Amino acid sequence: MNFKEIKAPIDTITIDRIELEKKSGKNIYETICILEKVSEKINFWIKEDLDKKLEEFNFMNKNNLEEIFENKEQINLSMFYEKLPKPTSISIQYLLDKQIKIN
Repeated sequence: MNFKEIKAPIDTITIDRIELEKKSGKNIYETICILEKVSEKINFWIKEDLDKKLEEFNFMNKNNLEEIFENKEQINLSMFYEKLPKPTSISIQYLLDKQIKIN
């Protein structure tokens, strides 16, 4: 699953409970529990990916303090991750697109 390419909404939207139940084949409580677990995994992947990229900046900028405050690449990277949809929205979109297999 590539969380960067999913077309999940950035803003909060209302989703029909019955539609979620149909897509998951479970009741709403079980569906929410499943989506919560998927959201936690997505959040972990996002954090891990961001940490790896920020670690590269920290390694490159240890000797030069001036670059730390004016690093445009790091600012662009931070802005990209701020604009990503929330992990919950991504997990719901995965369910709606049938990318999550629920037994």
